[in-house]
Amino acid sequence: MNAIITLSILALVVLYLGLFKASKALLPVTLIGLLVALGFSVAEWNQNTAPIFSGMMLFDNFAVAFSSICIISTFLILAISKQSFERISEHVAEYYAVILFALAGILVMLSYHNLSMLFIGIEIMSVSLYILAGIKKKDVASNEAALKYFLMGAFSTGFLLFGIALVYGATGSFDLAAIRDYVIAGAKTGIDPLFYTGLLLMLVGLSFKIGAAPFHFWSPDVYEGSPALITAFMSTVAKTAGFAAFLRLFQFCFAPLHDFWMPAILVITVLTLLVGNITALYQHSFKRMLAYSGISHVGYLLFAIIALGASSVNSVFVYATAYSIATIIAFAVLILIKRQTNSEEFDAFNGLGKSNPFLAFALTVAMLSLGGIPLTAGFIGKFMMFTNALGEYRIWLVILAVLNAVVGIFYYLRVVVAMYFKPSERQIIAVSANFNWVIGISAIITILLGIYPNLVANLF
Repeated sequence: MNAIITLSILALVVLYLGLFKASKALLPVTLIGLLVALGFSVAEWNQNTAPIFSGMMLFDNFAVAFSSICIISTFLILAISKQSFERISEHVAEYYAVILFALAGILVMLSYHNLSMLFIGIEIMSVSLYILAGIKKKDVASNEAALKYFLMGAFSTGFLLFGIALVYGATGSFDLAAIRDYVIAGAKTGIDPLFYTGLLLMLVGLSFKIGAAPFHFWSPDVYEGSPALITAFMSTVAKTAGFAAFLRLFQFCFAPLHDFWMPAILVITVLTLLVGNITALYQHSFKRMLAYSGISHVGYLLFAIIALGASSVNSVFVYATAYSIATIIAFAVLILIKRQTNSEEFDAFNGLGKSNPFLAFALTVAMLSLGGIPLTAGFIGKFMMFTNALGEYRIWLVILAVLNAVVGIFYYLRVVVAMYFKPSERQIIAVSANFNWVIGISAIITILLGIYPNLVANLF
């Protein structure tokens, strides 16, 4: 709870700094505040096992772990944000404040023990992201991204809210423990059809939020039209939070009904893998490729729901951590490339291996991790997901996922080929110190987790 309070106060402090024209203090104060919030979050490890505030919130190890990785990802993204925001507007305090408010909503999503808090957390995050997607007010693509995100987000929220209402109508409670008790008791006495309808509607609403096919229509256009820094935040922090909320609900409440919702999850998983990977093959824009590959990674994350069990949380945490860190590297390098070439195409990376070896090496590590190559964190994440699915005898699904992973390696290596095997006369990119250490630390973490996965693989 202290982390949420810290982020809320920090957002207000940042707004006041902007009001008094203390622009140079914005980034340092924000980063220090994030570190304080991280400290408060980590301090709650193994401290809370019971819900607080009349059963509304639960700051257990699940919430602490995912809150921490979301705060760390936000810290890394904001550390490279200074020049990006200043290029858009002179008034950047609002941008930092809105991101902090979005992060506060995300922490509420991760620690809910009542469906009303899930809804409130999602709305705080979503409204903030609608604003962030359109912060380039004079850019048509950014305006289009904000409008599409708002319309599709409102549509999905309707599904989610209607599903919550039907679940409440069947169970008489928003509390997760009461819903779980109803499901367990209903296995013997029968479950109201309203409950099944509500479960499916919530499944649809949450699938929209995480960008799973066939509810992914908004994702590529929104990711492409939004500023690269905001896209990085949406594709890492927001996606991690959305899936963690998804996992908490299904693991805690709906696990006894897996025979009912499993066919729908299987269809969504297969479609997500196929749509994400196959469509990414045909992209010429590196940023749009990352958007479609992000959809495919949702498919791999859904393996934790298919093989729902004690190891699901560990698997999701490792995979989300690996995906987030590698994606931050990719977007950081993309920002630098676009500043020099004003292009997001694969050809803009030609010759980068010769002009900027460090950037090329870090991006190669990120692409190998996203592709699931051994000795990277991404490989450990995929390995854990596939192992869980094999434990449930979903052999055909694992074979399909492995084939999709091979396809993924092909389009990830396109940028590596461009950097090292397509020479181009280009100037050396001037990289500031904050970009250097964010990219360097992220690359080290990616390799370190690939070699020593037990650092995070056995937290739960």
